[in-house]
Amino acid sequence: MIKHYILSLNPTAKHDWDRCILRDPLTAKRPDLAKLVTDAVGADTGSYLVSVNIEVKILEQAAVPYAEQLSLNISEKSQLRDAA
Repeated sequence: MIKHYILSLNPTAKHDWDRCILRDPLTAKRPDLAKLVTDAVGADTGSYLVSVNIEVKILEQAAVPYAEQLSLNISEKSQLRDAA
């Protein structure tokens, strides 16, 4: 089963959970990876030893809009002034 997701990386995000976000391209929801594995295994009760192969291919890279880059730079400068 091949699934496509959008990966957003923002190393300067305020919170750890916003630094790396994986989302469905149609619904924008975060995928439930455990449910994807469960769907592949089936509905039988029990414990399973499973092998999960994750292969990542970059299909397209979207540039960060200039406005976002500018706002990050402005906030970083204000933080530097506040620290001084």
